Amino acid sequence: MDPNFIQTLHNLLVQSTANDTVQLKAATAQLNREYYKNPACIPALASIIASSPETAVRQLAAVELRKRVSQNDGDMWTQVPLSERNQIKSKLLELILAEPSNLVRHSTARVIAAVASVEVPLGQWNELLPFMEQTCRSPSVSHREVGIYILYTVLENIVEGFESYMQNLFKLFEALLADPESAEVRITTVRALGVIAQYIDSVDKDEIKSFQHLLPSMINVIGQCVESGNESGARQLFDVFETLLILEIPLLGQHIPQLAQFLLSCGANRNYEEDLRILALNALNWTIQYKKSKVQAHNLAPAILEGLMPITTEEEPEDIDDDAPCRSALRIIDGLATNLPPSQVFPPLSQLIRQYFSSTDAGSRRGAMLALGVAVEGCSEYMTPLMDQIWPIIEVGLRDPDAGVRKASCVAISCLCEWLEDECVGKHSLLVPTLMQLVNDPPTQRTACSALDALLEVLGDVIEQYLQLIMEHLAGLLESAPLPVKSVIIGAIGSAAHASKDKFLTYFQPTMLHFQQFLVLTGEGEEQELRGITMDAIGTFAEAVGKDVFRPYFSDMMKQAFAGIQMNSARLRECSFLFFAVMARLYKEEFAPYLPEVIPALMSSLKQAEHGEELSLSNGEAAASFASGSSPATAISIEDSEEIVDIDKLLDVNSTICIEKEIAADTIGGLFANTGAHFLPYVEESTVELVAQLSHYYDGIRKSASDSLLDIVRTLYEQSNPPEWQPGQAVQYPLGPPVKELINHVLPALLDMYETEDNKKVVASLCIALAETINKVGPAFLEGKVEQIANIAIQLLEGKAMCQQDPDQDEEEEAPEDTAEYDSILVSSAGDLVASLANALGSDFAQAFPTFFNLISKYYKKNRSLSDRSSAIGALSEIIAGAKEAVTPLTEPLLELFYRALSDSEPEVLTNATFASGLLVEHSTMDLSSQFLHLLAAYRPLFDVPADAPIARLNARDNAVGAVSRMIFKNPSAIPLDQVLPVLIGAMPLKQDYLENRPLFRTIFHLFSTQPLVLQPYMDKLLHVFAYVLDPSLPEQVGEDIRKELIALITLLNREDPVKVQAAGLAPFVPGA
Repeated sequence: MDPNFIQTLHNLLVQSTANDTVQLKAATAQLNREYYKNPACIPALASIIASSPETAVRQLAAVELRKRVSQNDGDMWTQVPLSERNQIKSKLLELILAEPSNLVRHSTARVIAAVASVEVPLGQWNELLPFMEQTCRSPSVSHREVGIYILYTVLENIVEGFESYMQNLFKLFEALLADPESAEVRITTVRALGVIAQYIDSVDKDEIKSFQHLLPSMINVIGQCVESGNESGARQLFDVFETLLILEIPLLGQHIPQLAQFLLSCGANRNYEEDLRILALNALNWTIQYKKSKVQAHNLAPAILEGLMPITTEEEPEDIDDDAPCRSALRIIDGLATNLPPSQVFPPLSQLIRQYFSSTDAGSRRGAMLALGVAVEGCSEYMTPLMDQIWPIIEVGLRDPDAGVRKASCVAISCLCEWLEDECVGKHSLLVPTLMQLVNDPPTQRTACSALDALLEVLGDVIEQYLQLIMEHLAGLLESAPLPVKSVIIGAIGSAAHASKDKFLTYFQPTMLHFQQFLVLTGEGEEQELRGITMDAIGTFAEAVGKDVFRPYFSDMMKQAFAGIQMNSARLRECSFLFFAVMARLYKEEFAPYLPEVIPALMSSLKQAEHGEELSLSNGEAAASFASGSSPATAISIEDSEEIVDIDKLLDVNSTICIEKEIAADTIGGLFANTGAHFLPYVEESTVELVAQLSHYYDGIRKSASDSLLDIVRTLYEQSNPPEWQPGQAVQYPLGPPVKELINHVLPALLDMYETEDNKKVVASLCIALAETINKVGPAFLEGKVEQIANIAIQLLEGKAMCQQDPDQDEEEEAPEDTAEYDSILVSSAGDLVASLANALGSDFAQAFPTFFNLISKYYKKNRSLSDRSSAIGALSEIIAGAKEAVTPLTEPLLELFYRALSDSEPEVLTNATFASGLLVEHSTMDLSSQFLHLLAAYRPLFDVPADAPIARLNARDNAVGAVSRMIFKNPSAIPLDQVLPVLIGAMPLKQDYLENRPLFRTIFHLFSTQPLVLQPYMDKLLHVFAYVLDPSLPEQVGEDIRKELIALITLLNREDPVKVQAAGLAPFVPGA
C-alpha cells in the first residue's frame, strides 16, 4: 500500500473536517475525483480508521469506507485483491474492540455490516458469526456492547446465511436482554430483535414461539429506559415495538394485555419525563389501532379508559401544536372509539364521564367533557338514543364556573355537530343563545366561535330566526377581536351564509366590504390563516347568493386567489384551490378561461417535494458533532447526507403540504366535470399526475386522487356523447378510443392501489366512486375486470381486505359481529359496489347473486348495528333494482329476510325493507300475490305518522306508498282496493322520498286507464295532489316523463269535469284553457 496515497487521503479528510467552506469544497472535489473512484481507497480508509489520531477523521473515514464497500452491490470491494480484503476484515474486527470512541465504533460496525452483506451470501467470512457471538458473551462490558452492535448492524443489512443459526441467536439474545452491567447492550439487543422480527415468516412457528418467549424481557428493557429517563433509548425501543405492531405476523398476540398495561402505566406516571410519557401513550395508540382484535377479545377498553381518564385531567399547553400527555390520552380515547365496537367503549366511558364530571376539581370536569367530545366520532350511532342523558351534562358544562370546562364543552359541541347533526339542530334553542353568550366572554370566545361555526354549518332553515342577531353580533366582534379569534369569527360567518343561502343576501355586500382588509394581509402565521379563511368564507358566500349576485366580485377574487398561490404558503395555496373548485362549480364553462393558469398551479402543487427548510451543516460540522455527540436531541441525523434535519419542522411542513396536495388532487376532477370540453387539453397531464399520487404515503392524497381519476373517467365518457348502454356482460356499444384508453390507464392503477391499501376511508371512497362510475359507464367499464372488481366487494364483506386485517386474528377465525362503527362504512360501500355490478350486468348477475346474498344477508341480525342492518337491506334492494328478474331464484329467502326487517325497530331499516320488498314484488317472476295481505299488514303501521315526525319516519311512509303502489300495479285483483286506496291516497303528496312518486303515479295512471271508477271517490284529493306536484314554485317532484303523462291525464279529466279541474288550480296545465 502506497504510504503517500494514504497520507494524502488522510490530509484531505482532515481538510474535510475543517470549518473553512473553501477548503471543504476543494477537498471534497479532490476526494471524489482522485480517490473515491479508485479501489485502493478501501484499504487506505481502513488504515486511517486504525491509525489516525483524530476522532473526527476516523469517524469520517469509516463513513466513507462503508459507502465504497456498498457501492454498486460491492463491486469496488471485490476489485480489492483477496489477500487485502481478508486483511481488512481481520483488522476491522481487531480495531473495533480497541476503538475508544463510541461513534467511531458504531460507524466501523456499519462497515463490517457492509462487508458482510457482500461476503456472507457468497459463503465467505465464516469467522464473523463466531466472533460476534464470542464478543457478545465476553466478560468485558465494552466488548459486549461492541459485539451486539455489530450483530445488530449486520442483521440490518443481511439476514440470509443466519437462518440456520436463528435458535442460537434467540438464546444469545435471552442472555443479553438480562445483561447485568450495560443498558446499551440490553437496548441494542431489543433493536436487533426488531430487525429479526421483520424476517420471520408466519409459517415459522418455532421462531415465532422463541420470539414471543423474549417479549416480556423486551418490555422490561423499555421500562428500564423510561424509569432511568433514557429518552434516546426509549425512543429507539418504542420504535421497535411500533414496528412489531404493524408486522403481518402474530408476534405480539398473547402479550397485548401485558403490553397495553405497561404502556398505560408508563404514560400515567407523572414522575416520568413528559416526552417519555407521550412516547408510551403513542405506542398504546398504535397498539389499539393495529391489534384491535386482541384488544377487543380481551375487553381491554374499560381498563384502558380507567387509566386514561386521570391523564385527561392534566393541564393542557396553551399552544395548540404542542403535544402533552393529556392530548395523547384523548387521542387514545378517540382511537378506542373508532377502532372498537361502541358497546365496549361508550358504556364504561359514559360511567367515567359522569364520575369525573361530578368532581369538584375543574380539571376532572374538563377532562370528562373532552373525552365525551372525542368519543363522538366512533360512537355517534350508539350515542343517538342516549342523547337525552347526555344533553344535561353538556348544558351544565356550558355554564360551569370554570372557563376551561366551558371551553371543553364548546369543543364537545363542535364534535357533536359534526357527527350528530339532527340532534344538535333539535337543541338549537339551547345552543344558539348559550354559545352567543360565551362568544362575549374573552376566555371562551375562540372555542365558542368554533362551536357556533360548527352548529351554523348544520342549522339549515332554522338559522332564519337567529340570522340577524348572529350577523350583527359577529360583525361587531370582528372589529375588536384578536387575529386568531377573527379567523374563527369569519369561519362562523361563512357557515351562517351556508345555512341561510339566499337569506344571506342582505348581509352579503357589507360583509364583502368588511372582508377586503383581510385579503391583503401578507404576514406569516396568523395573518396567513386569516387571509386563507376569508377566501374560504367568500367562496361559501358565492354559493349562498348565486353566481349572478357574485359576478361583480368574481374577477377580483380570482386575482386574489392567484396572488395567494404566489405567497409561498401551503395553506394559502390550499384555500385558492378550494376557491377555484367553488367558482368552477358555480360558473361552469365561464370558468374555462382561467384553466391555463389554474391547471399549472395544481400540477406544480402535486409535483412539489415534501420537505422543510433543511438545517444545512458542512461536512466538518457534521463530523464534529458526530465525534462529540453534540448533535441536537431533537434532530435526526441522516447519514450519507450533508444535512441534519429538524424532524419537528419536517413533519409540520409535510402535513401542510400533504393537505394542500389533497385539495389540489380533489379539485382536478371537479374542474373537468364543470368546465367540460374546455378541460380536454389537460386530461392526459392530470391523469398521469393523479395516477402517480395513488402510491403516496398520505391517505388523504390517495383518496382525492382516486376520486378525481374516476371523476375524469365519467366526465370524458359524457363528453364522448355515448348511446345509452344496455345491461349485460357482453358490451353492446363499445367505448370511444379516448375513453377506453383512459380506463385502461386508470383502472389497473386503482385496482393495484386497493391490493395494498390499509386505510378504510380510502377503500370505502374507492368503492363508492367505482360504483358511481360503473352505473355511469355501464358494462364497458367492467370489460375484463368483472371478477377483480367483484372480489373487492367479496373481500370487504368477508372482512378479509387489507384494510380489515389484523395479523393477530387467526385466518380461520370469524370476524366478530360486534364491530366498530367505522367498519360499517366498508359494508355500506361494498354493498354499493355490488349493486352497481347488478345494475351493469342485469340478468348476467344471476350466477353471482347467491354468493353476494349470503355475504350481505349475514349483516342483518338483531345484534348488528343499525348501519349494518340498514346497509344490508338497502344493498339488496338496489341489487334487485339492477338485476330485476334475475333475482327470482332467491325470491323466498329474500322475502323471509325482508319480513324480519319489516319488524325492525328503526325507521331507517323499515324504509329500506319496505322499498326492497316492493321491488321484489315488482321484479320477481314468482307470483307473490298470496303474500300481499301479509305485506300490507306489515306496511300498515308505517302510514300512521304525525306531520312533525322525524325525517326517517316520513321516509318510511313514502317508501310504503311506493311498495303498495308496486303491488297494485303488479296484480290489482289481489289487493282489497276499497280498503287500501283511502290509506294510500291519504298519504299523498309524498314529503321526503320523491323517487317513490314514480311507482305511485304509474299505478294511478294504470288505474285511471283500467278501473277509473275505483278512483272516483278520491278525485278532489287527487286533483289537489296533481296541482301540488306540478307547482313550479316547489322543488321538482315527479320528473319530465311523469309530468307529461300527468298533464295529458289532466287534459282528459278537464273534458269530463272542467269545473273541478280549474277549482283545483290546474287550468294553467290544460292546453288551450
